[in-house]
Amino acid sequence: MFDQNDFRDPELARNLIEGINHYAGVIAVNKGADYTVHLMEVCGTHTMAIAKNGLRDVMPANVKLTSGPGCPVCVTANKDIDIAIELAKHHDVMVTTFGDMLKVPGSYSSMQKEKGLGGDVRVVYSPLDALALAEKNPDRHVVFISVGFETTTPIISATIKRAEAMGLENFSVYAANKTVPNVLRAIADDPSIQIDALILPGHVSTIIGSKPYEFLADEFHVPGVVTGFEPLDVLQGIYLLLEQLAKGEAKIDIAYTRGVRVEGNPTAVDAIYEVFEPCDAEWRGLGVIPGTGLAIREKFAQFDALKRIELNPPEPREIKGCQCGDVLRGAMLPFECRLFGRACTPEHPIGPCMVSSEGSCAAYYRYTDYGRN
Repeated sequence: MFDQNDFRDPELARNLIEGINHYAGVIAVNKGADYTVHLMEVCGTHTMAIAKNGLRDVMPANVKLTSGPGCPVCVTANKDIDIAIELAKHHDVMVTTFGDMLKVPGSYSSMQKEKGLGGDVRVVYSPLDALALAEKNPDRHVVFISVGFETTTPIISATIKRAEAMGLENFSVYAANKTVPNVLRAIADDPSIQIDALILPGHVSTIIGSKPYEFLADEFHVPGVVTGFEPLDVLQGIYLLLEQLAKGEAKIDIAYTRGVRVEGNPTAVDAIYEVFEPCDAEWRGLGVIPGTGLAIREKFAQFDALKRIELNPPEPREIKGCQCGDVLRGAMLPFECRLFGRACTPEHPIGPCMVSSEGSCAAYYRYTDYGRN
């Protein structure tokens, strides 16, 4: 529930909310009282911050906050989950993964289920932990399941280079990493989705900067603001977006100046592309988007799990009734899914949006009244 007195600076919170209401009123005059402004946040941490702090409760009636494809676990396609599950079935493979991935259901199983059936699946907190396990278990092939955006990919690159320097022959990576900018092109170019402006991801942008988003303003006339994760950060981002919309402007702003530069972190970007190269990738709910995946370069092929281990994963299938794909496209809100809070809960998830700590369904379930009804 929203309480501005809980904010670091309550007076600033009040001023930002007043400004948001002012510009929402200007938009209502310009666009008509029936027009709803759709703002999409493209980061799972923003989704959690918005839900936890009750920011939707203080939005004007004509401003709607929508979650987008900002949760890397959630957008991972069933095909990739199924491959991770098949790896867990190999008797000579130790699968290492972050905790969020463990419960994500694939087409027919999950890594948690395979672990219960005797599969060697271990939760790690860093890919370097997987390296340590490989060093301690030379008779096992240790595979790290790599899912993430540009934020975490540099450490995956560094881990692969470290494995090469150590001469580890029993370590590899299943790379299901993705890059963010062109998925936003797919969103902006989809006539079935109404998006007026984008709350751009802070973590990803510390790596890539703001330049890769400029096409949104230049080609689609969609404003964007990179912002941080405190509730004041999010309110500031919303204020700046509504100001642009009220003035008929479209540009990419950085409100998160303490963490993000226009040019980003070139060293981290270089680290990514030293080990990885762009490839096509399938996104849950959005299909295959060219150039948004990251494949391990041939130079490091000995650390590519798919080139080391022969797999025969089943034909992927979507889980009946799960509407995670529509939630990730911004086409519907989590509570509009007929399974939400009934058949699908964090304890018994049907889809990944209810599993991940950054999932929009999990955020709604945990922090809103929809999760308590």
